[in-house]
Amino acid sequence: MSTREGSRPGGRSARVQRSVHDAVRELLALRGREELTVPMIAAQAGVTSSTIYRRWGDLHQLLSDVAVERLRPDALPDDTGTLRTDLMTWAEQYLEETASPPGQDYLRDVLAARREQGNSFRCSEFNRQQINHILARAEARGEPVPPVDTVLDRVVAPTVYRILFSAEPPPPDWVRGLVAELLAE
Repeated sequence: MSTREGSRPGGRSARVQRSVHDAVRELLALRGREELTVPMIAAQAGVTSSTIYRRWGDLHQLLSDVAVERLRPDALPDDTGTLRTDLMTWAEQYLEETASPPGQDYLRDVLAARREQGNSFRCSEFNRQQINHILARAEARGEPVPPVDTVLDRVVAPTVYRILFSAEPPPPDWVRGLVAELLAE
């Protein structure tokens, strides 16, 4: 989230964020993102435009902040009993969620925001945490595990690239193939 350092969790700051995020999601459900404006969002949220500009800086950063909250995993990865099936299951779910039209929009929103705000880093950390959890579980079972960066480079990175830059998102068997190739080495 793009709140200032030192702001209290909860309280007015959290209420404003929740209200503005809710307003963005409600307006996106009614209109195209190209129609959204800061004054429109402010009116829907019951805050002033200056509140949004002060807190988020611009519309791109606000959309990025909303996207990060939507891309945040809400559960630990499934435990299927083996590294191979854990990674395949996670990669398929990641593909399904991010390749959906809203998922693609969220990825683009995160990337469109100013780099110094760190939302793209936060999304990468979500993936890193999920993969680390899978790898730690497999290691505890005695399975050999690749480094987390190798999984990010060989599974997540090509998946995101294909989602953002291909005419059609890759099918689930493609991402399963990435995992199989990674683990065959």
